[in-house]
Amino acid sequence: MMIRKGFIWLASATLMAALSSCKTAEKKTVAAAPAPQATAPTLSAPVMPRPAARQEPPRPKVDPVEALIAQVESAYRSGRENYAAGHMEAAKESFDRAFNLLLTSPLDIRSDERLQREFDKVVEGVNKLELAALQQGDGFTEQKAEPAPIDEANAVTFPVDPNLKAKAEAEIRITRSDLPLMVTDEVASYINYFSSRGRGVLERTLIRSGRYREMILRILAEEGVPQDLIYLAQAESGFHPVAVSRAGARGMWQFMASRARGYGLQRNWWVDERQDPEKATRAAARHLKDLYKQFGDWYLAMAAYNSGPGTVQQAAQRTGYADFWQLYRRNVLPRETKNYVPIILAVILMTKNPEQYGLDKLELDRPEEVDRVVLDYPVDLRLVAECVDTSVDKLQELNPSLLRMTTPREGTFELKLPAGTAAKFQQVIASIPREMRVWWRYHKVKDGETLAEIARKFRSSARAIAEANDLDGSELQANSSLIIPVTPGKGDSGRMAFSKYATRYRVRKGDTVLSIADDFGVPPERLRRWNGIKGNRLQAGRVLKIYRPVVGEREGASHVRRASSKSQQSKGLRAGAKTGTGASRVARRHTVKPGDTLYSIANAYNTSVAALRRDNNVSSTIRPGDVLVIRSEGH
Repeated sequence: MMIRKGFIWLASATLMAALSSCKTAEKKTVAAAPAPQATAPTLSAPVMPRPAARQEPPRPKVDPVEALIAQVESAYRSGRENYAAGHMEAAKESFDRAFNLLLTSPLDIRSDERLQREFDKVVEGVNKLELAALQQGDGFTEQKAEPAPIDEANAVTFPVDPNLKAKAEAEIRITRSDLPLMVTDEVASYINYFSSRGRGVLERTLIRSGRYREMILRILAEEGVPQDLIYLAQAESGFHPVAVSRAGARGMWQFMASRARGYGLQRNWWVDERQDPEKATRAAARHLKDLYKQFGDWYLAMAAYNSGPGTVQQAAQRTGYADFWQLYRRNVLPRETKNYVPIILAVILMTKNPEQYGLDKLELDRPEEVDRVVLDYPVDLRLVAECVDTSVDKLQELNPSLLRMTTPREGTFELKLPAGTAAKFQQVIASIPREMRVWWRYHKVKDGETLAEIARKFRSSARAIAEANDLDGSELQANSSLIIPVTPGKGDSGRMAFSKYATRYRVRKGDTVLSIADDFGVPPERLRRWNGIKGNRLQAGRVLKIYRPVVGEREGASHVRRASSKSQQSKGLRAGAKTGTGASRVARRHTVKPGDTLYSIANAYNTSVAALRRDNNVSSTIRPGDVLVIRSEGH
């Protein structure tokens, strides 16, 4: 502070001296000047006015509409990016945020054309994306994942129990392993953890190991790597094929997506082969073999498996040590990687000495016996489950790489079925048209059930069921099985699955709960529940949430009705009027939905394909959004 004051004083003194010198020089010049003479006037430099202090330009007023649109666009863009990356839940959240910003804003959407355009843009864009998602499987629905057990172990720090460490050191002398074993304080710490707080985790992983042990050991032997590498899967995922870590590693062997691609594991909308136990095991064995070739040490290979070979290579080059424990002590590895090897060593020692740790009484799961069928068509798992008398949960457990409720629509897929059921499945599925295997169902008749009850349950018709099964009468035998020709877009409301993502629909003049429910193929009571509606009447302009049915493959364009619907309805009515059918026939209207065919519509309305063609002047091509006249004989 003193230096600063001195500097200010010196600068002031210098300035005063300079001013004084200027005044003195000015006086001398005036005194020496000659007397005035008659000369032309001289022009002196004009005195320029001192520039006014610069003022900041006034800030433009923020347009609240543009500000809101910018927020909506940001959320919408984030949703599209997540959608493109396959992150359906994140996409759903971003799209919901975009809608909520518009719908909960104090600004009325209808009051500004810009807001109306933005709302229409988001509605149409999201609906198109959701339809594309439905064509690929189950819309924004994602397979439920299991947390990776290693995340929990990584998050704890346990003290070293001297007694446990001494016992482990004694056991290691008699423990046979094709991996090098040693007991350090870090290993002893995790033995303490798995003996106390983490005991439940270890027991569950050991029990599940029975399902995959034979398969894993066989593949490890075929690839020429140590058999005890099986314990990486036990520590990593607990042998859960659908385990997902916080970092996004997935499957029994916790592959990141980029590494999985390098070892031939495919990932698309339908399947993620990181979750295929056999394919992922072979890829892991080959990856570990490559890492051992690179580092010449199994501990370093395991560390590189966890954090990537580049991380371990850089740590070794920086310190000059190609030894895991040296790198550990010098703290040049990520925390998770430092813990990784001790966790695996603790699991090996405890699992190989079950009597010493009270694990010898556990009953291990048995390997699952399965049949395998190769499919080159899409089929809904619910139909498969009905064909072979099992549950959808069981099929998902046998096919963990399948991400959707529907098998891939392109290429082939090897579907695993409970042992002894492949022949039955092939027999039943052959009786269902290929294009309807994501829609139709297979039902076992219960004692006392009638054809009419079954038709109502599946929202089909008694006539359609009778025709599909060559039934002569309405009496049914208990425990007999029926093919149920469900009209695409319809089904048993109690059994229907719905997309997790809500489609937004703006009510138009003349819409009712029943008409909108029919257009979207959802039960009216569901539509009322989703939107807190009583009755059937709706106010034009209201925005409804509609969760589309998730029943497999969809074809065609969005369900969202546009202004042209009215003209399409008129077109349909005129087409019917031209037939001259007469006043004795009652007319109804049906809006064609994705997946509808003339055959399915005729069955649903107890009419014929020929009648539909005649009354609507169509051949065989119908498109979603078309409105057909359905005429039946009056009574």
